Formats: sequence, structure tokens, C-alpha cells
Amino acid sequence: MAQRTHLGDADCAIAQALDVVGDWWTLLIVRDAARGVHRFDEFQHELGMSRKVLAERLKLLVEAGVLSREPYQERPVRHEYRLTPRGRGLLPVLVALQDWGDTWILGEGDMTATTGEASREAARVQALRGTRVPPLLLPDRFGGISDPVADTPFTILYCFPGAYARAESYPPGWAGIPGAKGCTFESCTYRDQLAEFTAAGATVHGVSAQRPDEQREFAEQERLRFPLLSDADLALTTALRLPTFRTAGTSRIKRLTLVIDRDRTVREVIYPIQDIEASVRTALAAVRTAAAGATAATGTTAVDTTASTDTTAAGSTAAADPAQS
Repeated sequence: MAQRTHLGDADCAIAQALDVVGDWWTLLIVRDAARGVHRFDEFQHELGMSRKVLAERLKLLVEAGVLSREPYQERPVRHEYRLTPRGRGLLPVLVALQDWGDTWILGEGDMTATTGEASREAARVQALRGTRVPPLLLPDRFGGISDPVADTPFTILYCFPGAYARAESYPPGWAGIPGAKGCTFESCTYRDQLAEFTAAGATVHGVSAQRPDEQREFAEQERLRFPLLSDADLALTTALRLPTFRTAGTSRIKRLTLVIDRDRTVREVIYPIQDIEASVRTALAAVRTAAAGATAATGTTAVDTTASTDTTAAGSTAAADPAQS
């Protein structure tokens, strides 16, 4: 069994939590479970730990109610491990640790909503190219849940720090955070070019860590005709290890864009984004290039122009002031 020292401070929630997840292997298992790793051999391949240690940590997490052990094969019986609601409650802890590491170990210790082209954070995000987005559902602004990857040839998943219908809703000092402002301008740029993305076979989804009601108010004001999805619980952020920054007590996703195909594979990564209009053009060019490649490979038309859009409001061409939001 794993060597564990039980902490005796029964009234300290920090001590009691560390009694469950204080071992560093344990948090890495939770991290990988959030990324879509569920089977014993997959964990061992990802983490490079011994079978004995892995079995001990998995048993501990099941006993603590962080993971559930579920059969996926009968002969022979084999099990996979999935995060429980208690386990998913650890996702903000993982994001906070990553944010701290990006800021104070890999970075310069300054709060920022972007990064440098040559940073290790940028390299980590760029490495998402070729990986798959695990199955998950996010709340939308109408109270439903949606897959961030659409059932169209391509999905443009643009992640943004936050956009609000009212200027007073922005956190104090928002405009002074490098990379934070420009979210309204970005959303309106995608809105105004939505027909071009649809014609290329792409659905546009916006994602932020805001609450659905905040997104709904913003989308109605700007007449957005595509879904905004809420990652307030940080499920997508943790699954893809997206970069974050923290302000006003809330974790925010840094601005980045992913081009994802129907098979959930990330085809293109745009990060960091210094020029919003250029990033939208890059995303559209990536979709057109991928669609042309698919057409050439199969000899058939690869574009599906039935990309889903949110038609609850008419389009608008009046972009908001990018200086504030």
C-alpha cells in the first residue's frame, strides 16, 4: 500500500483535502482523467509510473470518492476510472496550480491574458495540434448543454477571457491586463464573417469561463448568431490544459482559437493572438485549406454548408468599441 501520513487537524479543510490528494501522483491522475484518460494502461502510458504505484493511487481515489470504477469489458473483466462529481470539484484546483506555474515558474510573475510567442506556455498550447478533444458537454446561454465540437466538417472554437453587455460588469482594471480587452470586437468579427465560415463547412462556437446568463446578455446585445458556451466549471479548460489567468476571484481563459475537425482532432492552433482580425482570417484560411485537402483526397465535396448557427437574433454589422472589451 502507498505510504501515507494521516494529518490530524480534523477542523482544517486544507489538511483534510491533502490527506486525499496530497501525493503528487494523485493530482496527475485526476488531471489525466479530466483529459479523457480512463483505463489503467492509458494512465500508465501517460504517467510512466509503475503498475504497483498506479494501482495503489487508483484504489485510494476510488475509496475517497474522487474516481468511480466502472466495468467496460466482461471477458476478462476490465474496468475504467472516471471522475465523480467530487473529483470534478478538483478541476479548479488543477487550473489554479497550472495558472500559478505559468505565472511564477514559467513566466515573469505578472498577470496577463496572453503570452510571448517563444514561451513554454505557447509551446504547450501549440502542442494541442493533432490531439483530440475528449467528449464533454458545456452549458449554453439558454440553459441547455452542448458539445463544443459541432457535427459539421469543422468547428472554430474561439476562447476569450470575457465579454459583457454593460461596461460596469468588467472586473476592475480589466483594460490594463495585457491581452484581456478585445473580446467584443472578436465576437463581432466572427459574427460579421459567419456566412464565410458556414460556406467553408465550419461552425463557430465561442467559449469563456463566464456564467451562461452573462453570455446570454452579451450575445443578445451584440446579436450573435452562433452559440456561446460556458466553461465556468473549467471542464474544457482542464481537459485541454488551456492557459488561464485569474482576476476578481475568477479564472479566465486566455484568448486562443482552435480549428477542430468532425473527428474531434485539433487541426490548427492560434495562440498567442496579437491581432484579432488576423486571427479570424487565419482560422478561415485553415478551414478552407483543410476542406480543400479533404476534397483532393477523396475526390468529393468535403464541405457541409449546414453548419449549425444560433438564429435567435438577426445579424448586425455594428462592432463594439474594442478598446473596452
